[in-house]
Amino acid sequence: MLRGWIQGFLALWLVCVLFSVSASAKTSYGKELTDARVVTIGELTGSPEKYLGEKVRIAGLVEDVCPMKGCWIDILESGGRETIRFKVDDGVIVFPVEARGSEVVAEGVLRKHEMSKRRATSWMRHLADEKGEPFDEASVTGPMVFYQIEGHGAELSR
Repeated sequence: MLRGWIQGFLALWLVCVLFSVSASAKTSYGKELTDARVVTIGELTGSPEKYLGEKVRIAGLVEDVCPMKGCWIDILESGGRETIRFKVDDGVIVFPVEARGSEVVAEGVLRKHEMSKRRATSWMRHLADEKGEPFDEASVTGPMVFYQIEGHGAELSR
């Protein structure tokens, strides 16, 4: 009887170990993460000029993924409301749509993008087309400035 109990315990223990290993598995995309400066998304969005051109590391949850090419993810700060786009070169890194909801640690360089009203209208139309959403040109009222991270590498875990 004791032998049966020990075998049952060992089988249960093995299942738990295997589950915890697979549940915490990480998937790497792009370059290996380095010792880049760790900042919160709130710090980046609150004082972006302070970090322009600097390689930074952020962490959060994948809120959205480019549905066409997997070339960007929107990262939501854990426990916060701030998000930032992590953009990679098309085809160099491809994030799967299933990455939504995954935890992510990502590194790249913060860039500022300034667009004329005409360019901003074209870009916003493209974003709406990617998601299959309607677009109203009147929603773009002038030039646009936005910040995003030019991505080098990321690690996702479920």
